[in-house]
Amino acid sequence: MQEQPTLYLLMGYPGAGKTTVAKYIHQKTGAVHLWADQERQALYVNPSHSIQESEELYDLLDIKTKSLLTAGNSVIFDTNFNYFSDRELMRNIAKETHASTKLIWLTTSKTIAKERALHHTHRDQNGYLVTMTETEFENLSNHLEKPKSSERPIKINGADLDYLKLSQQLGI
Repeated sequence: MQEQPTLYLLMGYPGAGKTTVAKYIHQKTGAVHLWADQERQALYVNPSHSIQESEELYDLLDIKTKSLLTAGNSVIFDTNFNYFSDRELMRNIAKETHASTKLIWLTTSKTIAKERALHHTHRDQNGYLVTMTETEFENLSNHLEKPKSSERPIKINGADLDYLKLSQQLGI
């Protein structure tokens, strides 16, 4: 019998360490790493981050996630699941496909995350076309809806990642 697939959802400020954790999970489990930023750059020559563009991107990623989970693959959905409604949509997709869900909340302080996100190395390491501005950071980070206790978030301090502890917390 095939092991139940897992859908890993990530949330936290830009620069909190979501992609670093996603890459680690991929390395340890072989789960498919769906990285929204990379997918956006592959789909759009000059990404605008408009509402329409984002809706198109996430509709495609939702379909891709459902297809991968249905096929029995675990998926790391590497984007900023800062809204409860978005997390709930993904939990419903997981439920439909008989997958479990793990919400990983990168609790890195806003100060550290901002310092990282606004630095050119963040752009370079993640393959972004431009360095994030302070306004963009604030717009994204000010909309974080903290998870409800019923969501059972796994809290990870992305400022000082302990990979042994991370493996234990995630059961990988």
